[in-house]
Amino acid sequence: MINWFAVYRVWARNSLVWRKLAVPSLLGNVIDPVMALLAFGLGLGSMLPRVGGLPYLHYLAVGALGVSAMNAATFEALYSAFSRMHVQKTWNGIMNTPVRLHEVVLGEWAWAATKSAISTGLMLLVVAVLGVGTPSFWLMAWPFLIVAGAMFSALALCVNAKAPGYDFFMFYFTLVVTPMTFLSGAFFPRDRLPDWLHAVAEVLPLSFVVDALRAVYQGQWLHGVSMLFWVFAYMVAGLALAVYLTRKRFVKLG
Repeated sequence: MINWFAVYRVWARNSLVWRKLAVPSLLGNVIDPVMALLAFGLGLGSMLPRVGGLPYLHYLAVGALGVSAMNAATFEALYSAFSRMHVQKTWNGIMNTPVRLHEVVLGEWAWAATKSAISTGLMLLVVAVLGVGTPSFWLMAWPFLIVAGAMFSALALCVNAKAPGYDFFMFYFTLVVTPMTFLSGAFFPRDRLPDWLHAVAEVLPLSFVVDALRAVYQGQWLHGVSMLFWVFAYMVAGLALAVYLTRKRFVKLG
């Protein structure tokens, strides 16, 4: 059984702490993707023909939204969650109350997804200012990005449960996050890849997010929703695995 009020209290605790550093935290999550969007979209885009039937700035902006959701959720569910779990022992203090371990993990997952939702909301504002998309896209893309952030939060918490220290996260970024960033179709169409690499890229979590956003951008709502099925599948599997691995870690530590 899950006490959802306990999950909410873990979420609320993290929210209260974050408010003290909200501005620098948001700037860190937004400035990097915005700078990349401007540099590649306006700079490189001025030298490229249309990509995927779109001006390159528009093509890149839609993909950058998915990358932003991934990065914001991943950083929160790795570095911040690990600090609370292992370094600061915040989780141990919380579990001295009636809150159980799986409820702490769910609260951390919900908070990381919330951080991602806030960051991607700001990214959507930037995209709107750049004139990319329509009001219907700006409104409909955000729920898709919220689900994407929830998925990446769950996946990152699996890594968090196995990490002995902060350096361990570099393996995840090097072997998983960076390849997903460049192979998911956010920067260029995946069909330009060699066949074997294209087959791998097709099943990457970020690929489903990018495809869903591009479908929404083009008004293909049903196709976008069908892509969300796979995002949900990754999220549920990742969350179940995160709870299992975290419980196993705490049992091993005694």
